Amino acid sequence: MHLFYTPDLSSNLYTLNEIESKHCIKVLRLNTNDEIQLIDGKGGFYSAKIIDSNPKKCIVEITDTKKEFGKRNHYLHIAIAPTKNIDRFEWFLEKATEIGIDEITPIICEHSERKSIKPERLEKIIISAVKQSIKAYKPKLNNLTTYNDFINQNTDCKKYIAHCEENKKFQLKNIYNKDENALILIGPEGDFSTEEIVQAKQNAFYEISLGESRLRTETAGMVACHTINLINN
Repeated sequence: MHLFYTPDLSSNLYTLNEIESKHCIKVLRLNTNDEIQLIDGKGGFYSAKIIDSNPKKCIVEITDTKKEFGKRNHYLHIAIAPTKNIDRFEWFLEKATEIGIDEITPIICEHSERKSIKPERLEKIIISAVKQSIKAYKPKLNNLTTYNDFINQNTDCKKYIAHCEENKKFQLKNIYNKDENALILIGPEGDFSTEEIVQAKQNAFYEISLGESRLRTETAGMVACHTINLINN
């Protein structure tokens, strides 16, 4: 399967951008009348055939359309502090996308060691993971925001905060109910501060544990993502 990301697809004829055209014609060596697949990141999955194999402006024609392809029965939003080693955060984005996630918000917390990211690079990683895992929905990557600004936002999701303090906490697998929309907070390497945990509780977040082990930030994000998907599958 040759899959291409086409977020601006709006008619039965579509011209791949120069990068995708070169990949299609020069790298994959496809030609006129060969079949490819397209995704728009909004649930559309399309079969198409090449009608003009121009390596700079490859034109394709849609032959079959599937809407809401792979639509899931829940919505998962993870707000997570980017790691000091950005490679670890990029790994989380890639793997969470492959497993299944709908929205990601990078947050700056009191103990955060990284306070800047490169959104364009992160978007490329997400798009690559979407294509790799054959998903028609692309996760939304929000702008980097402070914990204080994020915690007060309204949401229809059931809200959780994972932390390492010895408070009374629920296991995520025991408190989350199948088909529920979920928002999960994952802190930085130094964990959330006590004040941040209190603030979350005041905003109706449930305190949760992800298991007995003390996990790295990106691992905690992955465990949370996998747990929600496993329950819903």
